[in-house]
Amino acid sequence: MDLIQKIIRRSVLVLVPLAAASSLIEWWRFPLGVLAGGGLALANIKGLAWAVQGLLGTQRATLGMLFFSQFRFFALFIILALLASFRLVNIYGVFAGFTVVFGVVMVEGYRHAKTG
Repeated sequence: MDLIQKIIRRSVLVLVPLAAASSLIEWWRFPLGVLAGGGLALANIKGLAWAVQGLLGTQRATLGMLFFSQFRFFALFIILALLASFRLVNIYGVFAGFTVVFGVVMVEGYRHAKTG
């Protein structure tokens, strides 16, 4: 199975119970923050994987890849700023979601490097 798909599947398996358990802390902002942070991190990883695959195929960076990389970063910043400014999410929940996905990436990357 593709490494990105494993990361997505395992992240969802950790994020959903974490969001459910975090509803005890704050009714809806913290769990929504966990899910939003995790979802944005997963989308960012998917975009990063697409850019790396494109770069490996062409041997040099194209203008489209550079634009998409900057657009992805800008879109991530705008989405987080809007969610925080409208107070829809708890920023600690967003950080928790990012951290969970980062941890899953680290574990899956280690497993992948060890076996293959």
